[in-house]
Amino acid sequence: MTPSQALMMLSAGMSAVTGIASKPNFIFIMTDDQDMHLNSLDYQQSVQKHFAQEGTWFKKHFCTVSLCCPSRVSLLTGKAAHNTNVTDVSAPYGGYPRFIEEGFNNDYLPVWLQNAGYNTYYTGKMMNGHSINTYDKPRINGWNGSDFLIDPGTYIFYNATMTRNHEPYRNLPGEYSTDLVAAAAVGFLDDAIAASNRPFFLGIAPIAPHSETITRPTVKFNAPVPAKRHEHLFPNVTVPRTPGFNPDTPGTASYFKTLRQLNQSEIEYNDDWYRKRLQSLQSVDELIDSIMDRLSASPEVLENTYLIYTTDNGFHIGQHRLPPGKSCGIEEDVNIPFFIRGPGVAKGAVETIPSSHTDIVPTLFTLAGIPLREDFDGEPIPVTKEQLARSDKSEHVNIEFWGEYLVEGNTFFGQNKIANNTYKTVRVIGEEYDLAYSVWCTNDHELYDMTNDPYQLQNLYNTDDTVNAWPIAKLASRLNGLLLTLKRCKGRACTRPWEKLHPVGDVRNLKDAMDERYDEFYLEHQHPVTFSECALGQVLSVEGELEPVVWRPEWDEWSYAT
Repeated sequence: MTPSQALMMLSAGMSAVTGIASKPNFIFIMTDDQDMHLNSLDYQQSVQKHFAQEGTWFKKHFCTVSLCCPSRVSLLTGKAAHNTNVTDVSAPYGGYPRFIEEGFNNDYLPVWLQNAGYNTYYTGKMMNGHSINTYDKPRINGWNGSDFLIDPGTYIFYNATMTRNHEPYRNLPGEYSTDLVAAAAVGFLDDAIAASNRPFFLGIAPIAPHSETITRPTVKFNAPVPAKRHEHLFPNVTVPRTPGFNPDTPGTASYFKTLRQLNQSEIEYNDDWYRKRLQSLQSVDELIDSIMDRLSASPEVLENTYLIYTTDNGFHIGQHRLPPGKSCGIEEDVNIPFFIRGPGVAKGAVETIPSSHTDIVPTLFTLAGIPLREDFDGEPIPVTKEQLARSDKSEHVNIEFWGEYLVEGNTFFGQNKIANNTYKTVRVIGEEYDLAYSVWCTNDHELYDMTNDPYQLQNLYNTDDTVNAWPIAKLASRLNGLLLTLKRCKGRACTRPWEKLHPVGDVRNLKDAMDERYDEFYLEHQHPVTFSECALGQVLSVEGELEPVVWRPEWDEWSYAT
């Protein structure tokens, strides 16, 4: 090799390293079951200081399935749950073994980031079913450094079980779970900063404010346990008494019709549960402070790092007469916290562009300059001021659920689960409307005007009301067509479903679809979303029509989409 050739190779290598090192870093903090609509964020001063004031709050961010494991798998793959086929927390429809069976151990976010030159680290909860019996069968791929909470100690606040890197698992009695995660996170952040020639991703997933869940000998969902230093806080705080809290009128769909009002002892129990959630989140605030302190000591790293704060799904306590829990299509369960700060992100801003957990991986790819995959069911969220200025983000979010509603506080309420909780929901948020439309496995329907009824107390379906002067029947027919298109969508059909319904390209959103020329198509020729059974997982044979009829300019021609 000549000296000039050696110099060229060295120069090329330095350019490659410079390109990798110039990519942004990512720190992703995800709590477990945190609400947005019960005001928990108001009690987190560190979230307010480091995220709300220093970044942008996307207030219309949603999980696409309101349950821990399927939500996390969708988040880590950029795919809807109907495409991951991980739809529950345990076998046969979910859990870590299902994640492995579906082939995602070699095909999800950290593996993709490593292939793009990133170092990747993770501490805390990964997903349900990641246990002392499964964590090494096989070990989860994609992490340069890891310290996972695993079952049965995942949800035990003062007796966690963890496994670090490729070491055997260990039990940690007497140590507080969130503090363990915080210490591991700062250690991994030190490692990431020391490897200055490579960008990094650090995932941090404490269990707060999830219930303390005991799985042996039977499953018990108890209130979360705060750190002892926080037990005295918020002594008189109660669940917000919004119009949706323990309402006088029951719901109108599935088992919501049968829920009785909570009595005083149940309300007091819920208030205590709520306080313990707020108390448990104080250690998360301290975790955030420890991360920010370490980053502040390396300002050049902080300036090149995007930090995200979110949760896997929301939570309700007493809304619609429900005991504590999640898994419902109500706003408390699906509309969740999402903050981002970093290079080019506006400070102290609030955005109402709809987004979801399936959009997160495409967003990270875009910020890192990694080409998007065609099989992503989500699309990039416009998080920087430059991206927002040219955004054409879609206006809908597809939400789905299969299975039963698990009652938390089950020993107190004397009930473990409620059947008939499978449903399909679409949220549509435009400049002139904010709508929620659902079809349950019982074939009950719900349609809410979220602008005027944010607590979802007035079901407009099958009424003579209007929204934006649109008759409900016409509006519901369009939302039915949209929901049917999203039901089995893949890739672009998930982000641009109107293109599938109207291939000519003259319909881009709900407002376009409301044109009267499409009345006959939607009211008379489109398939309805239906179920023939309330299955516990994704069983396509009971989900009615799976594909929509496609609009053709020739008024008398209809064909099934392929």
